[in-house]
Amino acid sequence: MSNTIEYNGYIGTVEYSQEDKCFFGKLSMINDLVTFEAYTASELEINFKNAVDEYLDTCKLLNKEPQKAFKGVFNIRVGSELHLEAVRNALKIGVSLNSYVKGLIEKDTKVSFHN
Repeated sequence: MSNTIEYNGYIGTVEYSQEDKCFFGKLSMINDLVTFEAYTASELEINFKNAVDEYLDTCKLLNKEPQKAFKGVFNIRVGSELHLEAVRNALKIGVSLNSYVKGLIEKDTKVSFHN
């Protein structure tokens, strides 16, 4: 079960307030605060889409570039040994480190976590 909702390239988090008996959420991974709420799942989806559309309209009115949820760039810290091994593997197959990591992500987007 996912606690997110997606529309037009934006992702919103979804939570439930037992006290208020309603769903609520906000757009994730942007600096602007955009929220939505509803009492039913159907209403939640509509209100989320409206929140995204209103955000885009407001940005246009303010002549501001809307933030994108995903820019295609991220930084990770893997430690020096793993970094070195990744560079070696990339060199062995004749690609850049970026292409190597991108290929691994494309190949298997499921990540398993080890404690």
